[in-house]
Amino acid sequence: MLKFRRSWVLGLLSALSVSCSGDKVDQAAKKRIFSPEDPPRVVASASEKLSPESLGESEQAAQRVLQMSAAEATERLGPHKYSATVRFEWSGGERPVELQEERTLVAGPGGVRGDFHAVTQNSRDQGLEVMRVKGEVFARSRYGKFRQRLRDRGMAEREREEIYGALRDADSLFRGRLKLEPAGSTSYQGRNAVKYQVGLASAAAAVENTSGLPAPLQPRNGVDATTQRRQLFFEKREPQALSGELLVDAQTGVVLKAKLEGKLSVPASGKDKAAALRLVMDSALTDIGADPKLKAPDEFLPDQDKPEGIAATLDRFGVPRGAMGTDGGTPGKPGKPGQKPESTEPEDEAQ
Repeated sequence: MLKFRRSWVLGLLSALSVSCSGDKVDQAAKKRIFSPEDPPRVVASASEKLSPESLGESEQAAQRVLQMSAAEATERLGPHKYSATVRFEWSGGERPVELQEERTLVAGPGGVRGDFHAVTQNSRDQGLEVMRVKGEVFARSRYGKFRQRLRDRGMAEREREEIYGALRDADSLFRGRLKLEPAGSTSYQGRNAVKYQVGLASAAAAVENTSGLPAPLQPRNGVDATTQRRQLFFEKREPQALSGELLVDAQTGVVLKAKLEGKLSVPASGKDKAAALRLVMDSALTDIGADPKLKAPDEFLPDQDKPEGIAATLDRFGVPRGAMGTDGGTPGKPGKPGQKPESTEPEDEAQ
């Protein structure tokens, strides 16, 4: 009887212990579930204190500033206007090739989730324009009409980062070999700034940012010649010269103005001759702190699952549809199997 009572007491104490530990687990889970939501990573990054005066002493600190995103720059500075001109000059082929890009980003208040108006265009009459106003996104090609994008899927955010990333792209293009030499302090747009002279660092000291890049996909039928040349450039490019100037905001660590000029080379390979690329980049931030008061476009096309495209063109030129009207164009009269459908267009009068 004594043994029975003893085992019963031990079992009760064990159950109470499990219950208490279970309560602790439940309480910890409830605390995690009902705790305030963590801020976006960009907001957390923007709260980090940077030291603009030490960029010449630490490659990691320099990369932290050179690779800063548009969203973080907006969190740090507030509304502003970003403008950049990038010019590429290729030589080594049958004839030199030039391309110039113009990039503009007007950022409104609100930080990472704020309004913005992004425009990019180049010397080949290509371009894209994206707006985000009060959470609504509108986009158009250079000469097209705005279309509302209710299912944006991150396109607007990617375009904002791509347009703002002229300096970031140049740094990656030169394999992270931007060397910053302190050149005193100055004033820009009424703000205190730290001035740096840019040079080409040695390959051993470079901090090339290749994280997150997936391996290129290999097509079943092999890689075409154009893609092979692009991959050859990416793998074999070698920075030859680089010079320029940076102005970094002393308070926030955001690059306020940048001007770079550099040259890369690619050795000959097989039938491809040696090539060289000259890059000239000029970017600047203006209207810092001024609310642009962005507004949605007055006229825009509604969001659409599948734009009519070819069908609309067929309609415009009066090309008749098939028997059941399923292949685009204007509806035609039903026909018999094996017989061409009749057109709804009137026949020409006999001559």
